[in-house]
Parts: sequence; structure tokens; C-alpha cells
Amino acid sequence: MKKALIASVSVGALLLPAAAMAQDDTVKLGILVALEGAFAEGGADGVRNVELAIQQAGGMAGGKKIETVVAPTDTTPDTTVRQARKLIEQDGVDIILGPLSGSEGIAMRDYAKTIPDKTVINGISGALETTWVDPAENFFRFNLDGAQWGAGLGTYVVKEKGWNRVATVAADYSFGYTNFLGFAVDFCRAGGEIVERFWVPLGSSDFGGVIAALPDDVDAIYLGVGGTDAINFLNQYNQAGAETNLIGGTIMADQTVLTSRGRAKDALIGTPTSGALAEDNPDPAWREYVAAYQEAFPEGERFPSPSLFGVGYYVAALAAIDALNEIDGDLSGGQAKFREALADDPLDTPLGPVSLNENRQATGTVFINEVQDDGQGGLKNVMVGKAENVNQTLGMTVEEFTAMGLPSRDTPDCAALASGG
Repeated sequence: MKKALIASVSVGALLLPAAAMAQDDTVKLGILVALEGAFAEGGADGVRNVELAIQQAGGMAGGKKIETVVAPTDTTPDTTVRQARKLIEQDGVDIILGPLSGSEGIAMRDYAKTIPDKTVINGISGALETTWVDPAENFFRFNLDGAQWGAGLGTYVVKEKGWNRVATVAADYSFGYTNFLGFAVDFCRAGGEIVERFWVPLGSSDFGGVIAALPDDVDAIYLGVGGTDAINFLNQYNQAGAETNLIGGTIMADQTVLTSRGRAKDALIGTPTSGALAEDNPDPAWREYVAAYQEAFPEGERFPSPSLFGVGYYVAALAAIDALNEIDGDLSGGQAKFREALADDPLDTPLGPVSLNENRQATGTVFINEVQDDGQGGLKNVMVGKAENVNQTLGMTVEEFTAMGLPSRDTPDCAALASGG
């Protein structure tokens, strides 16, 4: 009787679909990434960098083979959630890496709450609210948010450049507000004055009206746009003959902009920016990563150096692989062990160690860069400073940061910050 039972179990196992048999030996990652819209080039670099991290891990994590499914988005929240749902319900992924853009991140925070047995590791989206307002317990962000990326830039332009009066042009959506807030907090506390604020829709093609309305009596213009929006702005700014000093938001002088065609981007020479990385960072971990990136992909199919978007997805993949290795690939029990491993220790990255706070939000380093001519007909970013251990409240108490209000067209209040309020 026992032999018969054993035989029947063995036959039953043989009859199981191959996918079911392989399931325990595989971990499936969904790459949720913008491959349409203003950040399509950056999104493609995000995919490349996930591939690089997996290649460096030998295609394995926690003793399991890594499989990937790419879900393309267009940066709109509706598309992002629809694609995320497909990853979970149809493709059967275990972990989602993404999304890329700010409003997508807020939407994914909310969607993550509907899939408590799965884990979402942010790609590179940077809206503050994603991890600050009612965060999801299964959403982790190993990149700094947009406000953190602005830390140090305002002080630099006031103290080192002597630019005290600025007008600002930024993208009229969650990340644009967040990145501007980080710059404005720093700038206003350093004694700077924001004369006028302009907001432009994400995906804009015509900036003529805004450029014509920019005031003349300012020391510089802060530009908080990126991707094709940044390229379009610079082309029209150049055509208008404008020559005011520029200050770049985090995505204004990324590789996606510096490697674009045409000479209009030369207007960025001398432009200071701040963000997650410095291309000439001497840290051995960064140099090794850049070399591995350059070796892994043919020169015509990658940027000269990893983009901000690529680095974000690389770090997200590193976090997933590191945690899976720590728990021997055990995703049972609603992935509780996996999430505990993600939150546990600082993650070693090419950007330096990254630790997470109680909101599962990164604390880390911000780099200050200036755009320079590379002497070979192109542009490069040169590191001129950095701010370390930048936390989510920008060094304020939680009460002070909360009292300032959420990022918006009108927040922060520069006058209140300048007076210490």
C-alpha cells in the first residue's frame, strides 16, 4: 500500500507542468520602467543596469535562477499601475523593480498595499510623498528622494557663485515639486531670494512663452526639467538668445541630456547641479561599476557613463540580489524574511553605503557637480562638492519638516525659511 502511494506521488510529480516544477528554483523580477515619453532613454538605461547587476551575480540570487520581465510605462500613473498589475497577475513576478518617475511612485505606493505578499523596490522615482505620506510596508526606496537630491545646491550657488536672486522653471508634477523644494530650502536658508516661479507640464514641447516671461533682474535661472523636456527647453532658450546663468535640477544635466544631439546643450556649461552621483567620483566602488558598465555594453548602445536612471535601477537590483542571498532565496510567508533583509543593514553601492529609515527610505550622499566642456566636443559633469548623510527631513526635525507642508507650486515659503520660520 505504501509503495503504491509513493509511486502515485512520483507519477503525479512527473505530470506537473514544467513551470510549476521550476518555480521553486527561480525568482522572477518585474522591471517596471518608462520606455515611452520624456524619460525613455533613461528607462532603457535602467533596463541595461538591471541586466548588468544580474550578470555580475552570475544570473543567480539566493541559489535561484533570476528571470526578468520588462513592463514598459509612459510615466503616467494609470499605465504604471496597469503594467504592475500585469506583472503580478499574468507574469507571476515575485518582486517588482520600479517605477522611474515621481507620480508613478506615488501610484505604486498605493498599489503595493493591494499586494501585501509581494515586494516593490523603487527604480528611481523621487517624489517625497511616496515614502513620506502613509508609506506602504512592502515598498522600499534605496535612492534619495528629489528633495534630498537638492541638498547643498542652494548653499553652493549663494556662497560660491554669488547668485542670490533667481527665477525658477520646473516641471509641474510631483517630482518637479519635490526636487525644487530641496533646492529652495537650501537656497533660501543661505539667504537667497526666489523672484518668480514658473511651472511647465511634463512632456512639454513649447517653452517659448515661459522663456519670454523670464525676468531680467536675476542672477540665474533654476531649471527643474529633464529628458526631452530639458533638450527642448535648451534648444528654444538658445534660439531666443538668452544668456542668463543656469542652475540645474537633478535631471537637468544627466547623461540623457549631455549626450543629446545639437549644440544647444552647450548653454549648460558652467551650470551647477546636485544629485545622486558624480561621474568623476574617485571612489573605487564607483570606478569599478563604471568600468563594468562600459565593458558590458557596446559604446553605441550605452551612455559614456551610467545615467541617474540607470544607477537607480542598478542599486535596486543590487538590493534585491543581496537580500535574496542573505535569506537563501526564501520568499515564503509573504516574503517576510526578504523584507526584513532589505531593511536590515546598510547596502554597499557604487554611491557609497545606503541605509533605510523607518519609512524604508534611503539616507545617503548628495553630489554637487558643474557642467564643463570635456575638450573633445562633448560635455561632462565635474564634482565640486558633496553633502553626506542627507536624511529625508533635510536635517530638520520631523515637526519642522512637516510644518513646512508637502511639495507644491507654493511650497516652500522662501520668506519663512529665510527668517528661520
